[in-house]
Amino acid sequence: MKKGKTFIISGPSGVGKGTIVKALMEARPDIFLSVSATTREPRKGERDGVHYHFIDAARFRALIEEDAFLEYAEYVGNFYGTPKKFVDDAMEEGRDVILEIDVQGATQVSAKRPDAITIFVVPPSWEALEQRLRDRGTDSEEKLQKRLVRAKVELQAAASYQYMVINDTVEEAVREVSAIMLAEHCRPGERMQLLSEA
Repeated sequence: MKKGKTFIISGPSGVGKGTIVKALMEARPDIFLSVSATTREPRKGERDGVHYHFIDAARFRALIEEDAFLEYAEYVGNFYGTPKKFVDDAMEEGRDVILEIDVQGATQVSAKRPDAITIFVVPPSWEALEQRLRDRGTDSEEKLQKRLVRAKVELQAAASYQYMVINDTVEEAVREVSAIMLAEHCRPGERMQLLSEA
């Protein structure tokens, strides 16, 4: 049985990563979406193991010591991380894994897993990104400007990724991500290995 691959999807806030991943999961139920662990309290409606794995800070620190995370970071007083176990189990089952993580997390995962495939999602234009963030209506002007400053920094990292997908329409972006995933399973090295096992 072929082993699954890990696909990292990154991009600035407001670019539509979550929407692309949701549509991809609906089209491909065989894909495994990695659920992060966090020390923050669950928000209303959030379920353990679905939205996050909710654990306390002492347990999180113990898992760091055990090298149980592919990547982790502290953000606004809470820890967030990608547990290795669930990713490895899914890959052993032959399922492809999606990690929707930021640039910092992607750098950590790539260092530990050089075979992970990196995909950066960009907006069709800077104006489109700003408009999408404004249309959300969830941020103050000050917070929105901070998001835009961070987006400029993150967009500079796009060149270090293996693939770039422009999210002009969700349908086209999903088609491109699906094509990347298919192409990665058609590499000669992997196909030759399957033949040698026959």
